[in-house]
Amino acid sequence: MKRLLQKELLRLLGWMLFGTLLGYLWNRPALGAATALLILLGQHIWQLQRLIRWLQAPHEAPPEAQRLWGEIFDGIYHYQRRQKADQQQLTQLLKRIQDSSQALRDGVVMIDHKGDLEWWNEAAEKLLGLSAASDRGQPITYLLRQPQFVDYYESQNYLEPLMLPSHIHEERLLEYQITLFGQNERLLLIRDCTKMRRLERMRQDFIANVSHELRTPLTVLSGYLETFSDYADELPAQWQRGLALMTQQSARMEHLVSDLLTLSRLETSDFKAEAEPINVAELLNAIRLDALALSGHKHQLLLDVDSQLYVRGSATELRSAFSNLVFNAVKYTPHGSIIELRWHHNQDGAYLEVKDNGPGIDSKHLAFLTQRFYRVDSSRSSETGGTGLGLAIVKHVLLRHQGRLQISSSAEQGSCFTCHFPLSQTLLAHAL
Repeated sequence: MKRLLQKELLRLLGWMLFGTLLGYLWNRPALGAATALLILLGQHIWQLQRLIRWLQAPHEAPPEAQRLWGEIFDGIYHYQRRQKADQQQLTQLLKRIQDSSQALRDGVVMIDHKGDLEWWNEAAEKLLGLSAASDRGQPITYLLRQPQFVDYYESQNYLEPLMLPSHIHEERLLEYQITLFGQNERLLLIRDCTKMRRLERMRQDFIANVSHELRTPLTVLSGYLETFSDYADELPAQWQRGLALMTQQSARMEHLVSDLLTLSRLETSDFKAEAEPINVAELLNAIRLDALALSGHKHQLLLDVDSQLYVRGSATELRSAFSNLVFNAVKYTPHGSIIELRWHHNQDGAYLEVKDNGPGIDSKHLAFLTQRFYRVDSSRSSETGGTGLGLAIVKHVLLRHQGRLQISSSAEQGSCFTCHFPLSQTLLAHAL
């Protein structure tokens, strides 16, 4: 291209020189040069007209031309071909993406930066009852008017999905998950969780029913074992040992059934926070006394509480959760260990910390501690009489109070269990 420009410049100079020489014949050299330049300009204008006509009909072959204009026509033609090939590839890729999205069982909805419906797949059309003829370009909150969804959509906090009954079929449960992308655009994923929720409900009902049915025979067994224990001195030594083991395991089974029923109730019942606030300082002081009795005063339990800080919720459930954490600290730390209970708040909410200087827990176990029946050391849990449900109960109680459980620990470094409550669940004594 550089050489062509140089040649075109030389051509221009040549035309000017030729026109000047012709002008000398009539003693008008300037007029001759100007005439030559006008002729050359006319050629370029003609080529520009050809270019404009060709660009208006891009499917035709490029005009034939030489030198600089030939390179321009050929360059534009090759550029058009590359653009057309790229456009075809993008079109094919977009079609594949749309086809694969249409094949999904989950609904996919694209929402533009204004909050209007832009595109959706067939699954979303069935799950949400959308119509391409009337709903395209409509605001998503105009079609999904449930207050919970509107709050979820406008909050822009999409870390957790939202589960709601379908606005079309109330017996169907839908999970909504929104992802932000581009210039404040959103991708909405809809999943039908009806079957999964039904199976989960069946599992919960099964555990609750079995646990409830076990209470009666366990009560009978415990009653007779207690009666036999009154005459244990009259039994042979080997029978005394068997009676003691049966009494121990019967008590453990009763604790297990009780925890299962508690967990089942937490999972299946609707939570309604009680209006009266809870004095956490008094609650922790009572739990501390119970923990000292459990320990036989062989542990040090230190309290550092903000007596002016209250929390809204269920006193029974919170007592169950807090006592589980404190009693675990007593059971799984050696005698002489120090257990600290700290209740405080900051701009992010209120915190209860249960910290000990015991043997700690390996980090590989931390993610699984709140799972049902998960035990770091099964033999140690058997010795302490644990059911493996305590932390699962703590987790569900906190979820019902809009809180969460954080666990930090490492082997030989002690453990810290932190219950975090949002500011909306707390209040100070002077506000009562």
